[in-house]
Amino acid sequence: MRRLFRTLAASAFACLLLPFGAAQSNATTTSVQASPIDLTSGFYTDPNSNPALWAAANPGDGRAAAIRDNIASRPMARWFGAWSGDIGAAVGSYVGAADAADKLPVLIAYNIPGRDACGGHSGGGAGTPAAYQAWISAFASAIGSRPALVVIEPDSLGDFSCLSQAQIDERNGMLRGALAQFRDRAPNAWTYLDAGNPAWIGASTMAQHLDGAGAREAHGFSLNISNYFTTGENTAYGNAISSALSASYGYTKPYVVDTSRNGNGANGEWCNPGGRRIGAVSQTGGGGGGAEMLLWLKTPGESDGDCGVGGGSAAGQFLPEVAYKMIFGY
Repeated sequence: MRRLFRTLAASAFACLLLPFGAAQSNATTTSVQASPIDLTSGFYTDPNSNPALWAAANPGDGRAAAIRDNIASRPMARWFGAWSGDIGAAVGSYVGAADAADKLPVLIAYNIPGRDACGGHSGGGAGTPAAYQAWISAFASAIGSRPALVVIEPDSLGDFSCLSQAQIDERNGMLRGALAQFRDRAPNAWTYLDAGNPAWIGASTMAQHLDGAGAREAHGFSLNISNYFTTGENTAYGNAISSALSASYGYTKPYVVDTSRNGNGANGEWCNPGGRRIGAVSQTGGGGGGAEMLLWLKTPGESDGDCGVGGGSAAGQFLPEVAYKMIFGY
């Protein structure tokens, strides 16, 4: 009901801005496309996130209260991949729960063939481009007309060093196809292509990668997913990418920054470094630096892989000790 009221109010306000005759003639043929932010009352907090489930299952653990209050209670993205099973059912259930609460869900699609091909810590993905097309089509269809933010395939544009030109072209085709699926099947979802982080590749090169992957069709791009660079470093990089898009391709795009683990900045390592800290909670606006939103896209405490302070763990595994230390920055 609140969402309907906001949409009607936005439509009424738009009509007031038109000349009287135009408002009359267009009233029955023109509708106002509200943003997913305007259609909801804040970000969705997942009651079934890994930190929330761990805290609920371990109430006697001395770390549980801190993890529950400082991580599990915060809005975070939900990642979807092969582990999600029936992707239509998984996405539909998650977005439906958020919609019932009048909240905005943030989802990450992470199933492109050859995923993390050059890094090797989070390999996998759909077996073929055709399988990916079917998967991402079901993903978008499950969102339908409900509002959502969707980040498409983290890391897919950051490192082409191990790919042939044919593989790059194939990947770009899959990303452009994914954007088209969301455009056609999820009209109230904002999509973001991932643009890596400030230490990966130069802004002009990333702008080239984004344009090749169809960034014109995306709402924007995302930065710093699963990394640790400060918000200021990311906004400088994001602004440089936007400038490069404008100079070379004639358009700009807004961007979001993953602040889930950047409270202490980066120490030069990307895979489970120690001494990191949670950052600013999810919010619209980027604190004046130029970001459209600050979001928790990686879940604090979830491993980057078998490395660093997460030695012996698998990517995505929740590590309560790492989460606990990240709350306090040690």
